[in-house]
Amino acid sequence: MAKNGAKDIEVKAFATHQLITQPNPLRKVLRRVEDKDDPVGRAEQALAGLSGEFKDWMATEVNRLSAAYVAIRNDGFTKDRRDELFRAAHDIKGDAATFGYPSAAAIAESLCRVIEHAPDFEKVPAELFTHHINAILAIAHENTKLDSISVSAELSRRLRNVADDYLAHVNRDRPEHLEAIFAPSIVPAE
Repeated sequence: MAKNGAKDIEVKAFATHQLITQPNPLRKVLRRVEDKDDPVGRAEQALAGLSGEFKDWMATEVNRLSAAYVAIRNDGFTKDRRDELFRAAHDIKGDAATFGYPSAAAIAESLCRVIEHAPDFEKVPAELFTHHINAILAIAHENTKLDSISVSAELSRRLRNVADDYLAHVNRDRPEHLEAIFAPSIVPAE
């Protein structure tokens, strides 16, 4: 094994090729963890300790979504109001499953898709928004009942189908959107 002029670079010569190995600078910063010092376990414990606050966090997110839609209903559509509605729905889509509300995440994803892919936001039937937002509100308030879990899953499936049908119809002349509309959900299933 021949050493190159650069420190710690190894060169192994073979009949048909050479293998050059450079040092791994991350080895100096790695720290071996003993079984008793499990960072994943500590993170899971911290998450379990915070789980009591999830309902409050979800209520805050739902109130933000509701306020964004009320502003649109009362004062009309603007780009800023549409963007706020999208951000509120997008945050619920990303956080709801973690907070224990996976059906709300699926419905929020469906709402995001309507906002993102509707060619004319002002022509989207108000009922489509209202049903999505009311479903998220209901799931956030009734999530503790075991029988409501199957109802909320069915509700989220039906809302997604209605939203997809609407988007497919209004985007029939926009094939670049149809591919995204018919893509499978990225929200984790229950």
